[in-house]
Amino acid sequence: MDGDFRTEFTRSPSALKQHPALVLNADYRPLSYYPLSLWPWQEAIKAAWLDRVDIVAEYDEVVRSPSTVIRIPSVVVLKDYVKPQKRVAFTRFNLFLRDEFQCQYCGAKGDLTFDHVVPRASGGVTSWQNVVAACSPCNLRKGSKPLHRTGMALRKPPRQPGAEELRNMGRKFPPNHLHESWMDFLYWDAELQA
Repeated sequence: MDGDFRTEFTRSPSALKQHPALVLNADYRPLSYYPLSLWPWQEAIKAAWLDRVDIVAEYDEVVRSPSTVIRIPSVVVLKDYVKPQKRVAFTRFNLFLRDEFQCQYCGAKGDLTFDHVVPRASGGVTSWQNVVAACSPCNLRKGSKPLHRTGMALRKPPRQPGAEELRNMGRKFPPNHLHESWMDFLYWDAELQA
């Protein structure tokens, strides 16, 4: 049987890539929701071996060394609390997350760019308060004109989000795959069914 496992693993090295571990802070909350704080199974096993995490849940699958058989962790908890960031970095990804991956002019989702509400040509700056997510057609339509001359309107005024607000926004966008062992930790404040 060990020969079968080795042959299967050699033929399909990506077979174990589908076993990420959900990483929780010492308070049992995910380090981040979007992107979801996940480690490859190798990192989770290494952290457990180095006694940096506690394993809370495991997959049915195992990995083997010549002397050890280890079940692959599906949920790990850091032993030391990591203080969440207070400052939100002004990045393209965080801007799109703040705007819920929607054009702030028409509401379209998909191929987004960003637009300066007050054009740079008119002295507009690149900041949370002046940049919004926009689809290409709206961005081209607005161009370098002031908003009031375009007949377009913003869905909501741009502003700098707080760190907790952005974390909560990320919870609206779950990844394509959620393992059942993660559910109790991802939606810990959801209302329980009676």
